[in-house]
Amino acid sequence: MVAIDGSVVLVTGGQRGIGKAFVDALLRRGAAKVYATARKPGPGEDPRVEAVSLDVNDADAVAALAARATDVNIVINNAGVVLPAPLLKADMADVVATFETNVFGPLRVARDFAPVLSANGGGTLVDMHSVLSWGAGAAAYGASKAALWSITNSLRIELAGQGTQVVGVHLGFADTEMTTEIRAEKIAPTEVAEAVLDGVENGASEVLVDDVTRQMKAALAGPVEGLTVSIGR
Repeated sequence: MVAIDGSVVLVTGGQRGIGKAFVDALLRRGAAKVYATARKPGPGEDPRVEAVSLDVNDADAVAALAARATDVNIVINNAGVVLPAPLLKADMADVVATFETNVFGPLRVARDFAPVLSANGGGTLVDMHSVLSWGAGAAAYGASKAALWSITNSLRIELAGQGTQVVGVHLGFADTEMTTEIRAEKIAPTEVAEAVLDGVENGASEVLVDDVTRQMKAALAGPVEGLTVSIGR
């Protein structure tokens, strides 16, 4: 486990939505520095925040950031996309783009920052999943989050030898720009950030943010027909 106070943190997708909530919560808890990435970053108001341009789909850019941000001891893989991509009817390019950003993007970050975390004592890697990692009905997005969940569980084993805490986060819908058109009960991004950072400081391997997620995980022991999530638009 890693204390937030005095830590140096990378938050991908850190300038809006849940990512911004993470940055704000980290500063409240005393983080020494936060690298907040975005494809087109704007300037930060707090001197502890360094806005960084990053597309997690750009392998060279991820590697360059890892070579530069050698002081990081917490990585929060938050960047992601939600595209309307039903598996049978969507443009296949949208399905591929969903996996490129939601699966291979965080894997690139994990691979390049694993040596950085190791050099800084092990540190922590946080991957943002979804209740849709387990629930059918979200097409390519849900499938991508299921893949990331599996990757996170494997990374936990592969990074154990260097002492890295790996935290998988599951949640329902947070009230952000990304979910504007989704008709469902939503939680505040601040609630998500605080729950995750509590988990980091308490040494958790998994954080289930809300009741809908806890109920869905409990349903995994039942029939697959019970693992359906209805998403209204």
